This record gives sequence, structure tokens and C-alpha cells, in this order.
Amino acid sequence: MGFEFTPAFWAGLTQIVLIDIVLAGDNALVIALACRNLEKKYQFPAIMIGTGGAILLRVIFVLIVDQLMQIPYLKLIGGLLLLWIGWKLVQGDDSHGGDVKASSSLWGAIRTIIIADAVMSLDNAIAIAAAAKGDTTLIVLGLLISIPLVVFGAQLIMVLVTRFPIVVVAGGGLLGWIAGNTIVSDPAYASWLVAAFPQAKLAFEIAGAVFVVALGYFLQYRAKQKRKKDPVDLATHASKE
Repeated sequence: MGFEFTPAFWAGLTQIVLIDIVLAGDNALVIALACRNLEKKYQFPAIMIGTGGAILLRVIFVLIVDQLMQIPYLKLIGGLLLLWIGWKLVQGDDSHGGDVKASSSLWGAIRTIIIADAVMSLDNAIAIAAAAKGDTTLIVLGLLISIPLVVFGAQLIMVLVTRFPIVVVAGGGLLGWIAGNTIVSDPAYASWLVAAFPQAKLAFEIAGAVFVVALGYFLQYRAKQKRKKDPVDLATHASKE
């Protein structure tokens, strides 16, 4: 594989960077939501490690995208994973309280980032591979350039999440929307589903967003009700001390 700074090279690189800028919003949002409950000192390491792992997975996906996209039910599984991640983010992790150690929370955030980005990267990889036209150097270089975009975007969104909690709900809804799009486009059934129901894509996207937000709020509400039903016995607690 040659490495020449030809007009075609620069055109391909520009296309990949533009694609990354457009697609970085989803990834930055996932990273910000996954890291929002970490202690300040763990947020930046989680962002860097999670982003690095996500970028590595995306490189791999781009290189084997043609084979991946033909695997039946892979996108269905990925979409269900995104639904799970989405409602967990909306639900929050208040139920864990202070029992969760910072180190386990750090790796939990990293795991969430990598899983979510791996799922979303399936579709993103198609656009990047098309722009690169098989040039592995372009693929890797373009994705490396996108790292600071994602990192900066995640830090900015975390500030917004802290000040405006509704961003968390919007982010969960976005993940649900993406999950619906991923599920409906699985090659195992996409063609006949769209033929039978032309508006299937939009319906699945809306259903995914509503499902994630509704279930997340429901689980959050149920956890709060459970805490109300099980009040702390202060007398017993004091006697133990």
C-alpha cells in the first residue's frame, strides 16, 4: 500500500474527517453520559481509554465492514444492546450509591463507552470505508484525527449534563432512536419488513426512543418508591453504633 500525498488522498482524508465530525456527536454524547457520575479525577482517563478503545474497534470494523454487514441478526443484537445501554443511562445508577468503588465505576464507564460505540460504528464504518476506497492509511489517519473531536465534545456535553439533566433524557432517547434504526436494518429481514411496512424505519426509530425514555423513567420511579417503602430505622442504626 502506497502512501502518496495526491489530490485523491487529500480528498479522501477530508471526506473521512467531515464524516467523523458529523458522527462524533453521537459518540461524544455516549461518552459524556457514561462518565457523568464518575469522580472528577476519573472522568478524563475514562474518556481517553474509552475513546481509544472505541476508535480501535471502529478501525477493525471499517476493515471488515463488508463481511460484518452480511451477518444475519448481528444488527438486531447490536440494537438490543443499545436499548439496554440507553435505558440504563436514563435510569441512572443512584441505586448503587456510594457502595460502588471509583475504580469499578471507571471501568464500568469504559465498558459502556466501548460497547455503545461498537454498535453504532457498524453503520458509521460503511461511510468511512466508502470515502477511503480501500485505503487503510486513510482510514486509520482519518479516525486518529477524529479522537480530539470526540474527546472535546464529550467534555463539553458533560458540562451541559451537569447543568441541564434533561440532556441525559435526550441522550437516552437518541440512543433508542439509533437502536431502532439498527434493528430495522438487519439484513436478515430488512427487505421484507420494509416491503410489508414502508414506514418501518421511522416507526422503529420512534418506538426505540420512546421505549428507552419510558422504561428508564419507570425503573427510576420504582427504585425511588422502593426506597420510600424501606425507610432507615434510625434507632436501630444508632444502637449498632
